Amino acid sequence: MSAASVQPGSALDLLLDIEMPVTLRFGRTRLTLNEVIELNRGSVIDLGQSAEEPVEVMVNGRVVARGEAVMVQGTYGVRISHIESRRDRLGLAPPREGDK
Repeated sequence: MSAASVQPGSALDLLLDIEMPVTLRFGRTRLTLNEVIELNRGSVIDLGQSAEEPVEVMVNGRVVARGEAVMVQGTYGVRISHIESRRDRLGLAPPREGDK
């Protein structure tokens, strides 16, 4: 069902204006407590992902798309190249290995 097919005044229509947090994930890693304590200005954390790999677009903590990080008038943006399936976006698919 698309936003255009929602009947005005319906219960779903009320939900379409709810704002949700959107996050771009450039990679991930794990650090020991000691490594976190040792962090200081100028420290570099390797996220284990090359610059050519797509970034993940996450909405409310769930990956919904992937794309290329871009600069738009001096600010970061993302050019969407792949939208996850509705099943994946809604969390109905089993988790992938490494996602926890």
